[in-house]
Amino acid sequence: MKSNFLILTIIFFISCNEIGDGNPKPISSSINKIMSLGASRVEGERPNFESYRYELWKKLIDNNFTFDFIGTQSDNAKYPSFKGFNFDIDHEGRGGWTSGDMLEGLEGWLKQTGSPDFILLSSPGGNDALEGLSYSDAVSNINSIIDIAKKAGVDAIHPGYGFLSENPDLADQCEKNNIIFIGPTKEILNRLGNKTSAKEVAD
Repeated sequence: MKSNFLILTIIFFISCNEIGDGNPKPISSSINKIMSLGASRVEGERPNFESYRYELWKKLIDNNFTFDFIGTQSDNAKYPSFKGFNFDIDHEGRGGWTSGDMLEGLEGWLKQTGSPDFILLSSPGGNDALEGLSYSDAVSNINSIIDIAKKAGVDAIHPGYGFLSENPDLADQCEKNNIIFIGPTKEILNRLGNKTSAKEVAD
């Protein structure tokens, strides 16, 4: 009877401490915590296709930045070491996920990882478009993600590229929340959305 109780206790303890797809990860104490948030472009599937994270990681190492990639997901593919460092495998990418999926999971992930200083969004809303979901809902979801980021104390957001990353609403929502938008201003994005004014900007 006692042995059965002990086994149940161990199972309960393990199940309550599982995080994401692997073991619990300690909360980072780095001065620059970076969360890569998105779908397949974040997750990658080496060697079939690459995530941008490895090349970004090498550039940050090369420029002597102090940083830590954070996330509940781990990339278990093989990557060459660089300048004596092993690749930082943590991220928050899940192939095929929509902006709604990311919004639904974000607060839980932040509880597990602690607050990042920077969020790198990758083609936010791209899978929404592929699945024929509402554009306005995708914009609303991204705005809500920014609201959560503000509450978490995020300093800056990079919008990635494609689809909603070029939407001035994203830059505007960051500005309203006093989050640095690493990209063109909303005024420039508005002008680029018009062919005539875009030509003037280019000239």
